[in-house]
Amino acid sequence: METLYKSPHAFVTEICTSIKQKLVCLVTQLESPMASLRVFFTLVVMSFLSSTMSQALSGLFPEFYEFSCPQANEIVMSVLEEAISKDPRMAASLLRLHFHDCFVQSGGPHWEVPLGRRDSKVANLKKANINIPPPNSTIHSLIKLFAQQGLDEEDLVALSGAHTIGMARCVSFRQRLYNQKGDNLPDATLEKTYYTGLKSTCPRRGGDNNISPLDFTSPVRFDNTYFKLLLWGKGLLNSDEVLLTGKVKKTKELVKSYAENEALFFHHFAKSMVKMGNIKPLTGSKGEIRKNCRRAN
Repeated sequence: METLYKSPHAFVTEICTSIKQKLVCLVTQLESPMASLRVFFTLVVMSFLSSTMSQALSGLFPEFYEFSCPQANEIVMSVLEEAISKDPRMAASLLRLHFHDCFVQSGGPHWEVPLGRRDSKVANLKKANINIPPPNSTIHSLIKLFAQQGLDEEDLVALSGAHTIGMARCVSFRQRLYNQKGDNLPDATLEKTYYTGLKSTCPRRGGDNNISPLDFTSPVRFDNTYFKLLLWGKGLLNSDEVLLTGKVKKTKELVKSYAENEALFFHHFAKSMVKMGNIKPLTGSKGEIRKNCRRAN
């Protein structure tokens, strides 16, 4: 009679192999030309780590894989480091996923990542977009959207600092260049030299998929330059610049503070990432462990 018993070593090997396979699957999706669309269907980053531990376990905590896969963190970081070394934009893509019910450690700040998330049982592009702030958001709409998720103004400004890396498509900032207020004029807050350079990348018509760095001085380095650029009128998206010019005292003060103090920005960013990662996570029987990261079981 065949035994159903698995040795501890076999169990750990199975879990760790599953972790690596699911992470590689996710990275492969982000590398594809259609990654910008598939991002919305990929609802969980760290849930590729969800092991076959008891469904009775619930809640997120850093030691979730202490016994099922002790080397989980090393596996994750080795795969991510390889992917980012091949394409630095991968770091920004992974951070982007965090805004779609995900969590990953990346960039200059460091923090303990709460683990144990399960995969969603559904994938819905329309639903995924509902609470994601569009690039032309006003400061008040940003504050409202973040508040709906239990995040405050400090979280808003700190998490916006993720734009220190990554790129944006022309279609997301064209309005600022040519018709900001419906009067066929550019956004008056744009610094002139920066504005001229952006027009060469993003014409009035066509070129929707042309890209520009969100932080053009250090686009692949996680630092506080993003906030310095805002002070200089060189924020790429309207949703970036309004943190300073939107006439909200708290966000304006935070932009200035982070521009002056990188350590403060890193501290607040790490704290806000953990806070965001704990927004209604799927744990235990509320989620599933996908056999294929591209689709629900």
